[in-house]
Amino acid sequence: MKKIYPLIVVLITLSVVGILFIQMSWINNAIKLKHEEFQRSVDNTLKQSKEAIYSRYLYKHTNYIPTEESKRFYLRNHFTVEGSFDNQEVNDIIRKEFKNNNVKQGFEYCITNLFKNSILQSPGFNMADMETPYRIELAPEDSYRARETLFISIREDKNLIIREMGWMIAASIVFTTIIVLAFAVTVRTLFNQKKLSEIKSDFINNMTHELKTPLATISLAIDALTNEKVIHDADKIKIYSGMIKEENKRMNKQVEKILQAARLEKEEVKLTLQTLDAHQIISKVATNMALQIQEKNGTIDLHLAASDPMIEADEVHFSNIIFNLLDNAMKYSSETPKILVETLKHGNGMFTIKIKDNGIGMDRETQARIFEKFYRAHTGNIHNVKGFGLGLSYVKAIVDAHEGKIKVESAPGKGSTFTITLPATR
Repeated sequence: MKKIYPLIVVLITLSVVGILFIQMSWINNAIKLKHEEFQRSVDNTLKQSKEAIYSRYLYKHTNYIPTEESKRFYLRNHFTVEGSFDNQEVNDIIRKEFKNNNVKQGFEYCITNLFKNSILQSPGFNMADMETPYRIELAPEDSYRARETLFISIREDKNLIIREMGWMIAASIVFTTIIVLAFAVTVRTLFNQKKLSEIKSDFINNMTHELKTPLATISLAIDALTNEKVIHDADKIKIYSGMIKEENKRMNKQVEKILQAARLEKEEVKLTLQTLDAHQIISKVATNMALQIQEKNGTIDLHLAASDPMIEADEVHFSNIIFNLLDNAMKYSSETPKILVETLKHGNGMFTIKIKDNGIGMDRETQARIFEKFYRAHTGNIHNVKGFGLGLSYVKAIVDAHEGKIKVESAPGKGSTFTITLPATR
């Protein structure tokens, strides 16, 4: 499965690159074809202008010539532009043929004799225009008269072809963009699905481990209670019954965490905001956890320095925030835990709580994902730290619900500091 995702991404990437290449080639070829079509139209205009000049010449100088052969013979022996046409006539002929061939650009023209001297020319024609590729010999090939050449300089609009093909190019760009965006969404979805699959597997492994331990303890305690030596010993019955009760509470607590996460996802959690003494709640939670910390020979120091500890918060959820952060600080300590809790109040009406530990710390990648649901920072074995990866996602959701902010500062081996900022009472 791990190899499938990169292969799919590579194949889709190659497909998109191929489509883009084909699209660009198609647009480029379409522009070339349009340009070639334009050149053919101009060539046809030159040829038809020449024939129109012949027809006008014959009309002016002959009454009636019955056959094409006799017309060609007459043109071969007598045709010349010089003295037979004026500028307006030539201009009208060329303009008409431009229109017939759907050539929309403006033009200038010039007719020269054998010595390249101008016989007729439009006002805007200059010597530099003699380099134009659009020219044609006016006299018949086997003419006995001097050679005369028609030059046409087209005021070519380089963007005209692109404008004429604008809708095609625009449509191509739009659809190409859609394909690229669809590709990006597809790849993103693939990686999200891969990530969800990994989270699911990780969560199932963690949940199995978390529930298996209390179930095993309960099973052993029940077996012990059925033992004849224990049945008649009230103290042992009390001990084993207490173990079953505690493990049952532990399982209920784990299930409640999962249900709580589901409610948060559906945004079903409703806050009951009230004015609370944050110092009082922090002290209460710290006192309740003191025994667990002392078992590890650790300490928890409270530096509650905020001059006004009153905040607007939900008492239950605020207590859970503090508990989760202290519990994490204790669980992820690689040595004797030393936890510091500080408070301060800002002039902008915000109350800040900092919880600092001397734990294993986190790298940047872990810090970026620490508030994701089911994500757990790995420290080697997947089960070396108990939990479902729901604690910090819950903390983040509740802080956001209180319109507060939470951030973490950490480095591997140097511990972590969680900073929570909540609205204070005004």
